[in-house]
Amino acid sequence: MRKSVFLGVITISAAAAVIAFGSPVTARAAAVNLSAAFAQTSVWTTGYGGGYTLTNRGDAAATGWTVEFDLPAGSAVSSSWSAVRTQAGPHYRFTNAGFNGTIAPGATATFGFNVAGTGRPVACTVNGVPCDGGGQATTTPTTTASPPSTTTTPPPTGDVVDVSTAAQLQAALAGATPGQAIRLAAGTYRGSFVTTKAGTAARPIRLSGPADAVLINDGPAGEAPSCPGPTAGWDSGYGLWLSGAPYWTLSGFTVQESKKGIVADDSPHTTIDGVTVHHIDEEAVHFRRSSADSVLKNSTISYTGLVQPGYGEGVYLGSANSNWGCHGNSGGVDRGDRIQVLDNHIGPFVAAEPIDVKEGTFDGLIRGNTFDGRGISGQNSADSWIDVKGIGYTIEGNTGTFAPPGTFANGYENHNPSTSPSFDNGCGNVWRANRSDLGGVGEYAIKISSVSKCAARPNVVYASNTVTNARSGLTNVPVTP
Repeated sequence: MRKSVFLGVITISAAAAVIAFGSPVTARAAAVNLSAAFAQTSVWTTGYGGGYTLTNRGDAAATGWTVEFDLPAGSAVSSSWSAVRTQAGPHYRFTNAGFNGTIAPGATATFGFNVAGTGRPVACTVNGVPCDGGGQATTTPTTTASPPSTTTTPPPTGDVVDVSTAAQLQAALAGATPGQAIRLAAGTYRGSFVTTKAGTAARPIRLSGPADAVLINDGPAGEAPSCPGPTAGWDSGYGLWLSGAPYWTLSGFTVQESKKGIVADDSPHTTIDGVTVHHIDEEAVHFRRSSADSVLKNSTISYTGLVQPGYGEGVYLGSANSNWGCHGNSGGVDRGDRIQVLDNHIGPFVAAEPIDVKEGTFDGLIRGNTFDGRGISGQNSADSWIDVKGIGYTIEGNTGTFAPPGTFANGYENHNPSTSPSFDNGCGNVWRANRSDLGGVGEYAIKISSVSKCAARPNVVYASNTVTNARSGLTNVPVTP
């Protein structure tokens, strides 16, 4: 009887609702509700680092976001990461990068920036509405005279060092000794990871881990030096940075969601084997400041140039001559000679060239790689799998494909920039047994920009190269049998 009475009440109430409102009550549609909270992460005498955390408080996924704010006079954003920045006077606009535009209900996304000056953001909006009910939530950091110091975890000792936290990894990198093996446990390591410790030919230093050992750097933060170098209080934003650290072997782990992926500066004889690098703001792997005789092999690279597409190379060998003032540590030149790039899978959505070979580098080997050209942006002249401006490279046994989306001119290109000191830039290179599918978009598999500039040291294209779906053919120069 009690149950029958209860059901009767429900029936009467529902009927009353129909009479009162004219139709049954319908469910509310799911909606996005984004907020954006500002926080300073570090403070120094002339500026600060900070960023926004976006939170979806709604019950539908956000599929894109834009945060806008103003800075007071005397303050300006000097650098930023994990968002696309535009500016009109004191007004700044940050739009999501390719990897963080979707925010599920209850989830968050972040982006960051450095400010020259002390003024904080005002008049913040996210997707055109106030960041949090008319203004942004802020947190007040402890003000310091200089950017905060790093971990004080003591350096480990022994031939084998097992690490499972970011602080342990930072300490291991800071205290590494020749012959040591640093082993990463599975997990996420978030922070600034840099070493200046050298191995030797007989006793290299090894850093290894499984693919689910993931290094992430949320930087940059702090006041950057005029030329990149490990500096107290400055976080470069690089996922992993070897600086003056030759004879390291890196294997197995993953680097993602960083300004740059892996950077080797003045670190010859670096071996990178079987790593994964993806979702990077700029380039994935950079051998810089004469990091000669190094090897990248058996690795996977994708989704680069998320913030700066024109600087989103998969692999970068050397430096442009315009940067030799910072990186030209070998007679004024960045001599990244004899670097080998072997058996890697590069792409899709590598926004600049999968491999960019810079002027002033010699005698490298690029062999057995697979290039997926989807997503090449065309920005900053990025429109091929490889752009060779170095001298005496062998490019053989690679497989390249292209399909939309993207901008694609030729499979392989060379160029001949002038430099001081002068080199036969873009000359003396050999293409052999490469297979190219240009997707009906690219003109030539191998486009040689100038024969006359390389008369003394010609480029050679062998008949063993093949091409399909080319608009013009295999190459624009005579083929060598």
